[in-house]
Parts: sequence; structure tokens; C-alpha cells
Amino acid sequence: MVYWKTSRLLIRVFNHLEWHKSRSEKVIYLTFDDGPTLEVTERVLEILKKFKAKATFFCLGRNVERHREIYNKIINDGHATGNHTYSHLRGWKTPLKIYIQDTLLGAKYISSDLFRPPYGRMTRNQSKYLRQQYKIIMWDVLSHDYNQLLPAWLCLKMVLRSTRNGSIVVFHDSFKASKNMLYVLPKFLEHFQKKGYKFETI
Repeated sequence: MVYWKTSRLLIRVFNHLEWHKSRSEKVIYLTFDDGPTLEVTERVLEILKKFKAKATFFCLGRNVERHREIYNKIINDGHATGNHTYSHLRGWKTPLKIYIQDTLLGAKYISSDLFRPPYGRMTRNQSKYLRQQYKIIMWDVLSHDYNQLLPAWLCLKMVLRSTRNGSIVVFHDSFKASKNMLYVLPKFLEHFQKKGYKFETI
């Protein structure tokens, strides 16, 4: 089963996390996970610039370490960044100490008070610890751009249908997601820009 929208029940139960912004304003918050990635992230930045849109990039420390120049370009272009851990650990399968160490290692390369757990999963103790120094950002719309079994047109259709005022939308600036993401992103931006929406950083 593919879920594009986060359930209201999940949002209510975990209301100490941030799932969306104000529903009263025509603003959408685009986010990109897992970069920076050679060529892919640079292409995303070009598309965002074309539409005068801002976004938030949840980066992996190991990728920033490898591609510092791309990370600097994200910042210089006026976008925000967040910590996505150093090595993309699975929270549910990782002891607290190791998970925190990996996140702190990521913080050596990513200067931000925003955090997003890989896979959107973390234990209660991991969340409790990290909330002392981070605002944990989740989402209410997931593009599934990384799912290579899904056609790009379906990703576009469902993301357009699911997004509304204040939505935090997840894309991925990774090689795996690039085919679907690079098809969907410009069409998504064009669609909502025509409807008078703005795209801002978190």
C-alpha cells in the first residue's frame, strides 16, 4: 500500500513533531532528503531558481563531506538545510548511543537546528534526546519519487492531489529518485505557482 498523505491520526499521536505549517496561507514547504548529490542536487537548484522557489534540504553528513561545494551552493542560493544524520541509519534498528553519535557526526558538516529522521522513523528515546537541540521536521505529503516501480506521471498526479496550504512535501535529491523527481518537480512548481502559491524554507 502506497500512502501519499500522512494520516491525521499519526499527526495527532505524534503532535510533538512538525508535520505541516499553517493551513491559512498559500505557502508550500518543499524538502529534499539524502543529498547533496552530484548533478542531481545541482539540477534541483536550477529548477528552483527558475521558479524563484525556496526549499529545505535535509542533508546526509557523509554527502556534505564529499560535496561541500554543492552544500555551499544550497546555502548561497538562499535555501535552508537540516541534519538527516551522517550515514542514513534506521532509527528503529539502531541503539540510542550509536544513533546520537551518527547525528552529532552529521552536525559537524551541517549547521542547522532542523532534523529529519531517515525513513521518518525513530524511537521514543531518540526523539526525546534530539528534541533538546533540534526541531524535528516530518511531512504530510510524500512524493514516493524513490519508488522505481511507480511511474512519474502517477507520482505527479498524487502529489498534486495531496498538497494543500502549509504542506511539507518530501522529494529526494538522490540518483535513485532522480528520474521521477526531475519529472515531477518542475510540473509541481508550475501548477502551484499558477494558483498563487509561494514556496518557502522551513
